[in-house]
Amino acid sequence: MTENSNILDRLYRIIESRKGNNPASSYTAHLLSQGMPEIARKVGEEAIETITAALTEENKNIVAESADLLFHLLVLWSERDITPEEVWAELVSREGTSGIDEKAARPANYRVK
Repeated sequence: MTENSNILDRLYRIIESRKGNNPASSYTAHLLSQGMPEIARKVGEEAIETITAALTEENKNIVAESADLLFHLLVLWSERDITPEEVWAELVSREGTSGIDEKAARPANYRVK
């Protein structure tokens, strides 16, 4: 396992450490101070930029946009008190399961079309 393999966990801890800090002191503290509507908007913006890069740009731009998307997703998790471990556990629970079967097993009110 390389040093980079747990970067998301390390980054999440940094994001958590910015909660309640002066919004002028860091971008993360500023974003957290804006609340969920702005955080969610940023995740959407970065998702769109990642999609656009995937359709029109070089791989290096897809990598950069993907990093932005993952960062903002971690901020969203932090704001909602969701830990990376919870998401990793969900992924592990799905391992070896067909995506079609997994979606079919979700409760009707959970399904996203």
